Amino acid sequence: MARKVFGRIEKLPSGRHRARHPDPTPGSAERIPAPSTFSTKGAAQTWLNTQQDAIAGGTWVHPDDAAVTQQATQAEKARKAVAFGVYAEKWVATRTNSKGEPLRPRTRKEYERMLGTTGSLFHWSATPINEIRPDAVREWRSELLATGKATATARAYDLMKSILKTAVEDGLISANPCKIKGGSLTTTGKSTTPPTEVELDIVIEKIVPKYKPFVIIAAAGGLRFGEVIGLTSDDVAVERDDDDEVDAVRIAVVRSIVEGNGIAKVAGPPKSAAGRRIIAIFGHDARIVAAHVESVKPGALLWTDRSGGYVSQSTVNNHWRKARAAAGRSDLAFHSLRHYAGTRYAQTGATVAETMARLGHSSVKAAMRYQHAGTRDDELARRASRR
Repeated sequence: MARKVFGRIEKLPSGRHRARHPDPTPGSAERIPAPSTFSTKGAAQTWLNTQQDAIAGGTWVHPDDAAVTQQATQAEKARKAVAFGVYAEKWVATRTNSKGEPLRPRTRKEYERMLGTTGSLFHWSATPINEIRPDAVREWRSELLATGKATATARAYDLMKSILKTAVEDGLISANPCKIKGGSLTTTGKSTTPPTEVELDIVIEKIVPKYKPFVIIAAAGGLRFGEVIGLTSDDVAVERDDDDEVDAVRIAVVRSIVEGNGIAKVAGPPKSAAGRRIIAIFGHDARIVAAHVESVKPGALLWTDRSGGYVSQSTVNNHWRKARAAAGRSDLAFHSLRHYAGTRYAQTGATVAETMARLGHSSVKAAMRYQHAGTRDDELARRASRR
């Protein structure tokens, strides 16, 4: 059956052929030209036949609409090919925590360091996100582990995994290429060894008087360093017995101070919602803390620098290092006092939930690390001999 005449072909002075056909859109008088001229009449007719078939089959698209679709397709392709470094920078700037709050300054600074020119994630900076492959990620991680920096490797991998998880949610990639089981949990294998009772007594005895209650609050109450330096006299309630002797101190943990390289010390909420808590300390430790609290003006910080601001970690560490050396524990990190507090509390028979509440943990896994050490009987025996 002969094909019905459709459209029009004109031979131009140049010898080439121009093809046009009526716009099938109802009410339109427009004639749709081919996107280019043709060297032969046959080629022009082939184009018209193709257009006629598309109209008959209901698949024809107006060139203007096709151009818009093509532009959108190209834009989407470019969006999915965004460089990891560009996307990561935006991710850090817009990232929020589970409560919808912006990243804390110290966290943001650490992420920026890992993504910067000296950080391990700079390796991926120019790589389009949709070109990152699982095998390449495994190779990169293996090379980092070979440097001996296991913890740094785990943190970098975890950050990359989180960024690419969001990329999946944004529709930039179909699957996260960070697929290494346990890749975010790699550790150095080193265990934290808290001080013994004797070692702690020596540290408290040898450190300058000003910081004795500082160490006690961390060791007996399990407060983080940033939580201790943020305490004011109004945060501590001193309780006395019928003989007017100090029986206990109750510490309200309501803020934490963040500091770091290039970051001014700033007060914020504790590390998690569970971090807001009341901690009670009894006995001789309570009396030392109470004496210091009562020597400070109402509402004033319990420890300050020379200008009256928050004391820095480096200042405390100068005294801490001398005291721990006197105890024969030059390896003792200040944070190990929190481990000591958690272990000791767990050994009294505290449940995981109680230990979590005491230390301000939001995860069971974090609290469980204190459940395995020692036995209740051993700890009760040690407590019986403690002053």
